[in-house]
Amino acid sequence: MSNHRIGIIGGTGLYDIEGFTHQKWVNVKTPFGPPSDDLLTGKLTGRDVVFLPRHGARPPDSASELNHRANIWAMKKLGVSWLISVSAVGSLQEKNQAVRHRAH
Repeated sequence: MSNHRIGIIGGTGLYDIEGFTHQKWVNVKTPFGPPSDDLLTGKLTGRDVVFLPRHGARPPDSASELNHRANIWAMKKLGVSWLISVSAVGSLQEKNQAVRHRAH
């Protein structure tokens, strides 16, 4: 099996991946500022995986405020060779916005 790490950037609704073991949160500093959140390293079906919650613990007001360069740089810094990004369309109405909280 390849030694290359796979990166997963999770969008709205993807905050937990079934079967993701050996989890460890890692804080990565980048030349572009902080990524959206700490990155979660671990294993998924025997493969090294890095997961980043795109909206983080403190979601930005809009998608255009995400620090995409920092997110990609942090993934590369942790040895990610392939990147998968999962997204979904959320509500644009403030009353329908869900807030996610993560416990470390």
